[in-house]
Amino acid sequence: MITEADISFNLIQTERQNHARELVQNINLAEWDGIVAISGDGLLYEVINGLMERPDWEEAIKMPLGILPCGSGNALAAAINFSAGFEQVLGQELLTNCTLLLCHGAVSPLDLVSITTSSGTRSFSFLGVAWGFISDVDIESEKYRHMGPVRFTLGTMVRLASLNTYRGRLSYLPAWDSTAHRPILRSITMAANGSLPFQRMPLHRTVSDLGLCEERHTTCFQGVQPADEPTPSPSSPPPPSSFHSSSFNFETLSEELVADSKGPQEPNPSVAAPAISPSARQMHGPVDELLTPLDQPVPKSWVTMEDDFVSVLAIYQTHLGADLLMAPFACFNDGLIHLCFIKAGISRAALIRFFLTIEKGAHFELESPHFTHIPVRAFRIEPLTRKGILTIDGERVEYGPIQGQIHHGIANLITGMNQVKIATF
Repeated sequence: MITEADISFNLIQTERQNHARELVQNINLAEWDGIVAISGDGLLYEVINGLMERPDWEEAIKMPLGILPCGSGNALAAAINFSAGFEQVLGQELLTNCTLLLCHGAVSPLDLVSITTSSGTRSFSFLGVAWGFISDVDIESEKYRHMGPVRFTLGTMVRLASLNTYRGRLSYLPAWDSTAHRPILRSITMAANGSLPFQRMPLHRTVSDLGLCEERHTTCFQGVQPADEPTPSPSSPPPPSSFHSSSFNFETLSEELVADSKGPQEPNPSVAAPAISPSARQMHGPVDELLTPLDQPVPKSWVTMEDDFVSVLAIYQTHLGADLLMAPFACFNDGLIHLCFIKAGISRAALIRFFLTIEKGAHFELESPHFTHIPVRAFRIEPLTRKGILTIDGERVEYGPIQGQIHHGIANLITGMNQVKIATF
């Protein structure tokens, strides 16, 4: 599909954790029209934070970002699929739909949430922050990663057998004008001439020429010329392509070409960019004007509660996983964090019913006294239980106080559709 859309690209296979993060810190953005992660949600998290660590972050984060789902969670891909009006699907069908939308090429603004942890580390999140049941299942099910999305179902059953509760303090700034940024109508559009809105200039460098990774680990497709050969003139026939839709195998893509940022692989000494420790990174980005330092009280305009929780989730996309429609009313750039939490006291049977209904987004119809949803602009989670798991976009982070605030539409996401606002009377 990508070849037939005449989209030229270089495919880079990452070799270790944070490899993608390092790559995007050094590339010349002017040479590229977009960055697409072929992975689950974790690799895009690396890309976004790598862009935000650049001195020119304000321009860099506007680079259109896309995702082709080849992970086990695939929450953002599912949100793109859902927002385009497709039925909820998994696996190859989801990948096919997302590739179609990628080829349409339309870009939508994307909210990011600035997250600060107890050590002062700052990062940018596109999906959500979880504490309690959901983060427990996410991390503890890593051992079942080879099973794909089924890992979460199995992990849920295991965690239900030994249900934990967590004491904590939850604070948030309510979003009283919660419909302010919400688009009403979405449509898939193409360029005015009926073609796809991509530049079709042949790429004049290979990945190895860019110093991104070894040539033997690089797959170059149609439009990519070896560094020692001149770029053909427009009248010259295109070089043979190793990528054809008639022989494309999605399983091969997910097993051999997918960038896996979590594998325990050794660093490649030939890679130009050195590994950067989290403490040595300098994160840029917009000012968090809604937040106070974690060692200071939240502003008086915030709401604070202390309770026992089964789960706390701050999510900004419709989906928590490819088959988990957690916030069906969320939009990519609605300027909202959807704060969802389940208080202690819920029975295992009720919790099972709750998670079964999430698949269709029907959990809001249960009217459970233990479940609460609040649209907010900022939040703070302060665990009072000594042990637990916190995740940002599915990645485990240090356990302790954590807070975040929304930054409206600062990134761009390739969704294949334009979002249009319509006034209603």
